[in-house]
Amino acid sequence: CAMRWEELQEETCSVARTLSVIGDRWTLMILRDAFLRVRRYEDFQKKLGISRHRLSERLKKLVAQGVLKKVEYQTNPPRYEYRLTEKGIDLYPVIMMMVRWGDKWMDDGNGAPMVYKHQGCGEYFTPVISCSECNEPLNAREVMPEFGPGTLAARKRAADA
Repeated sequence: CAMRWEELQEETCSVARTLSVIGDRWTLMILRDAFLRVRRYEDFQKKLGISRHRLSERLKKLVAQGVLKKVEYQTNPPRYEYRLTEKGIDLYPVIMMMVRWGDKWMDDGNGAPMVYKHQGCGEYFTPVISCSECNEPLNAREVMPEFGPGTLAARKRAADA
């Protein structure tokens, strides 16, 4: 039995749940642009070349999920812009790791299409994921996943049902 798209948010898996919110190409492109400070509907539409229907659908979902918020910037007629919430800003590392992967594997030998400068130190940087405890960079070969409290709680609920 294949899992349906709308069932992802019910999975006891953080990747599946995250994909239920941001797991399609247009949503990721909207988020990319939001991090590049695009805020207005017309600007998203023009920059992405996405159909108005699809853009409206994706923006509504991101607002409903609390990733973006609609903020009125003009009252007559009412006009809104879309701003990242704290929940949305927390997706920045996800986008930056996609940037890193794309820069490494998809640059056609021409180098990164965009570079990033850390305002704190003034240096250009390459995004890295590091351990929250020792600050060492992480790689897949040095991480051992274990079931966490969410899985244990789901198993208990299933057993009690």
